[in-house]
Amino acid sequence: MHEFLLDTIRQIINLDKEAEEFITTSFKELKIKKGDHFLKEGESNLLLGFIVNGLVRIYITKKGDEQSSIDFSKEGEFITVFESFLQKGISTQSIQAIEDTTLLVINNNDLQGFYQNIPNGDKLGRILIEKRFIELASQLHSIYLHNSEQRYLHFVKTYPNLLQRIPQYHISSFVGVKPQSLSRIRKRLARG
Repeated sequence: MHEFLLDTIRQIINLDKEAEEFITTSFKELKIKKGDHFLKEGESNLLLGFIVNGLVRIYITKKGDEQSSIDFSKEGEFITVFESFLQKGISTQSIQAIEDTTLLVINNNDLQGFYQNIPNGDKLGRILIEKRFIELASQLHSIYLHNSEQRYLHFVKTYPNLLQRIPQYHISSFVGVKPQSLSRIRKRLARG
């Protein structure tokens, strides 16, 4: 299980034996059942997770308890709500398993030790944050400049391998339309 994490990190930075040992002892296994949460809005955000298998969604809760999916993460990706994790604060977002999910998690203090004590550890953190920044900028661009059909096409381009794994009502909340409207968009594009 840790080998998948090590292979993923090796694609970004070189790891010596000490770094590999640090990773395998600091990242602990966490299983989350479908529908359960890794993190809920209003909770302290103490963990960074790496998805070994499974799928999660990140969402916000609007007025009236309406949930809006803002991101999806799958195997081989790191998850947390970075702004609250890095500030050791309260999360403004929730992370929920769409499928039974197995994670490897590390707490903030151990991660800071990795950054400080492992050669290129801080580089790994910088690259992960840069990647997340680019993803968020792309999402904001889509939200403010695209209509619902264009946002759906953005979803398809961003998550091409997840269309069959994510329920339509989560996709519709990501696109910002009701499920019935998403069905009409999909039919229109299929005829297209």
